[in-house]
Amino acid sequence: MIAIDQILISDEVVEEHFVCDLTKCKGGCCEDGDAGAPMEKWELEKLDQYFNEILPYMTEEGKAEVERVGKYTYDQEFGWVTPTINGGICAYGRKDATGTIICGIEQAYNDGKLDWKKPLSCHLFPILIRKSKRDPDVEYVNYHPREDLCKPGCKLGNKLKVPVYVFLKDALIRKYGEEFYETLAATAAEMKKKNNE
Repeated sequence: MIAIDQILISDEVVEEHFVCDLTKCKGGCCEDGDAGAPMEKWELEKLDQYFNEILPYMTEEGKAEVERVGKYTYDQEFGWVTPTINGGICAYGRKDATGTIICGIEQAYNDGKLDWKKPLSCHLFPILIRKSKRDPDVEYVNYHPREDLCKPGCKLGNKLKVPVYVFLKDALIRKYGEEFYETLAATAAEMKKKNNE
């Protein structure tokens, strides 16, 4: 376990390898789960602010679901989440010609329509972050790839020798800032050095 201030990071985040292989998994994490994508409170405001810009990138089914339940819903286990269509694909996702799920929020961001890439929980996956139940200031950062879905990503990461924290550098900086990431990278380098001695 690595501790940086109140953030506790599992060793797997620096020791395991991962590179998302969209050609194989087809963005399955956008439809395979117990709920929609968990969202932070400030992200709900972003969704409200930019909804009209995101709307053209959504499917008719996604639009209908948002009209039915709202732009986000509350889940007892995960808190605020994006809605899903019949418990499957995220309401903001759609499949392209290859069957790969494309995020409407990210597409709008890539086209310069908004300054918010997508929910942090999506950007960070397969890192999952949980707040401590005992101390709300403490967060646990764990590596949790899906057993079958993420096999191609684990395989590609091992082949390319890219640690999880390196693959998710941008997402980790979005969540915790540059200083946190530099500390994590320095700690990872120190751990690697010790393991090689």
